[in-house]
Parts: sequence; structure tokens; C-alpha cells
Amino acid sequence: MSYSLIFTIAFAIALVAGLLVKFWLASRQVRHVAQHRGAVPAAFAQTITLTAHQKAADYTIAKARFGLIELAWSAALLLAWTLLGGLDVLNKLLLTWLGGGMVQQLVLLGAFALIGGLLELPFTLWQTFRLEERFGFNKMTWKLWLADTLKSTALGAIIGLPIAALILWLMGAAGQLWWLWAWGAWMGFNLLLMLIYPTFIAPLFNKFKPLDDPTLKARVTALMKRCGFAAKGLFVMDGSTRSAHANAYFTGFGASKRVVFYDTLLRQLNAREVEAVLAHELGHFKHRHIVKRLIAMFALSLAGFALLGWVSTQVWFYTGLGVQPNMSAPNSALALLLFMLAVPVFGFFVAPLPARLSRKHEFEADAYAIAQTSGADLSAALLKLYQDNASTLTPDPLFVSFYYSHPPASERLARMTAAA
Repeated sequence: MSYSLIFTIAFAIALVAGLLVKFWLASRQVRHVAQHRGAVPAAFAQTITLTAHQKAADYTIAKARFGLIELAWSAALLLAWTLLGGLDVLNKLLLTWLGGGMVQQLVLLGAFALIGGLLELPFTLWQTFRLEERFGFNKMTWKLWLADTLKSTALGAIIGLPIAALILWLMGAAGQLWWLWAWGAWMGFNLLLMLIYPTFIAPLFNKFKPLDDPTLKARVTALMKRCGFAAKGLFVMDGSTRSAHANAYFTGFGASKRVVFYDTLLRQLNAREVEAVLAHELGHFKHRHIVKRLIAMFALSLAGFALLGWVSTQVWFYTGLGVQPNMSAPNSALALLLFMLAVPVFGFFVAPLPARLSRKHEFEADAYAIAQTSGADLSAALLKLYQDNASTLTPDPLFVSFYYSHPPASERLARMTAAA
């Protein structure tokens, strides 16, 4: 049996197994939430109404069922691109039209992204203008959606094509260790994006204004000083122009760090609760979660580039995924695309590990927030956010272990109560 056939079989088994597990997990989530829809859990009976609980259940079930359809479509597209020869056909057409070379490779990457985006577009539109609209979360107009789409596409081309060209050039010109140079370029690119995102990219899509609430500003400033955290500014973002969901976050890197509050968050929480939410975010910095995640990203991307450096030289890697490598032209773009398509198929089975680590970090950040502010305020804020975002209080535990980056409300509040 050839290596190519072995890899084809392994890929097909991983794809089918992953698809079955995802369908099973989603079905468990739907059943579990539906079974607990009729009554508010006892721990929340005094704070969450039955109407709000049932809205969250219906929203969760609707998203899960929509996700099943989207999952089946994505799997069909993956098969079409790989084992059914879609990427091979596209590559040969572009080779006939443009010949081999950098232009053909960049056009291949761009055409793949454009076709993939168009094929996923119906699901994006349905989720935004039907699913989110049905539950009262969508605030985006068609005009705003079109403007965002055009900006995102243009920005992706302006930013993405140069780094893609650099990596493709390194793959062909930097020798056997090209992957090490490419990894360095990729990491530098990501750090640069973190630096420029707050001041140059984010304002293209949202409006930011300085926080002007003197009471809240005083509380937040005192909290950051107490925690030894410095930020370039406190800003309010017009999140309500696109969604009713609420959030707050830190963005930037080094001296460009800034604190951003959604305007929806400030409308839903009082000053003490906002302070508690911010203390939770500060907990991530205090425990160096951001640095640890960056280091993990660096290590995983290094391993990924090293693996890409090896499989890109193996004929079975291409033929095993339904593509004939070019005999008289570079295969760098093909290798990149096939690698991006194949890795998630095999990587799904380790998804519970990073999810579990993320939930651990959230517990640590909660504990830090309670030490710095009030556990009662943080609990009240979280309950409001769970309710306003229609987050179910009764998720399936196994579904949580695979997909939840944040612990369920019941676990978070139970730990807060125990700590208090």
C-alpha cells in the first residue's frame, strides 16, 4: 500500500470520525438544553426569569441546529476541495492561464479565499439576518454589512497578500530551513498586527470615544493603579450598531494597550459591576495568561511550520489529498492550502485540551477579580451578561468540555460562592 493511499485513508477516517463526533456532541447539546428548558435551575431561580431562561434555551438550540447544517456543508466543501479534486482543477486552470510563478501562486491563494467566502456567504447572511435577528441581537443593516464586507476584503488583500508573498518567496529561496525563516516572519507579522490593530484597523469598523463617565472612569483608573496595570486609554465602542451582545476587552500590545467597553455593556451594568468585569480581565494579565497564550502560539506555529516544511517535500501529501503536484512550477501555494485544510481535521481531537486550559484561566481570573473587587458585583455582572446574551444555564457537560472556552455559569458562580 502506497503512502499516498495510506494518507488518503487516514484523512478520510479522521474527517468522518470528526464529523460524527461533532454531530453527536451537537445533538447532545440540543437534547440536554431542551430537557431543562421548562424550569430555571434552582441556583438561579431568584435572579433569572423563566422567560429569559427559555429564550436562552431556544437561542442555544437554534444555533446548534444551524451549526449542524453548516457543519455538513463545510465537510462537503472540504471533500470537494481535496479528495474530489477541486483544488487540483483550480490550480491547473491557473497554471494554464498564468503559467508557473509567484503571480500564479498568489492568484491561487486569492481565488481559493474568494470562492470559499462566496460558498460560505449564505450561512453568514442567514446567521446575521435571520438567526440573530429572530432573537433580537442583530442591529446591523444591509448597508453596514456590505460596507464591513468590502472593508474586510480590501484589508485582507492589503495585509494578507504581502505576507503571503513573503512566505512563498522564503519557501522557494531560503533553502531547507525556509520554514524557520517563515515562522519568524509570521510571528513578526502577528506582533505587528497586535501593535497597530487598536489605532489603525479597529477604527475602520467601529467608532471609539474616550470614556466620559467620571464616576466609572475614577473607579476603573483606581482599579488599574491598584493592580499595577497601565493602558493608553479607556474607550467606549459603538458595539450596538452591529449587535446587542455586550463585552469588554483589552487590545493592543506593549505601550499601545487600551481598555475598550462596548456601549451595550455600559448600559446593562452599573459602575461596580463594570469594575468587577474589568478586574476579571486584569486577572488574565496578572496571571500572565496573555503571555502564556502567546508563547503557546509561538510554539505551536513553530511546530506547524516545521511540519509544513517536511510534508511540502512529500509527493504523497499532495496526491493523498487529491492534488497532483506541479512538475515544472513551484508547489508552495498548494502546500499552504492543503496544510490549512488538513490540519484542522486531525487537530479537532485535541480540542478539549486548550478548551480546558482556557476554562482554568477563567477561574483564575475570577478569583483575582473577587480579591480586588466584590464577588457579589462580579456574580451580578455575569448573571446580567449571561441573560442579556441569552447564554444557556444548562449546557451539556460533554459539549462544554469540547467547545467552551469559558466555564458555564453554574460552575463559575459555585466557585465564587465557595471563595466568598
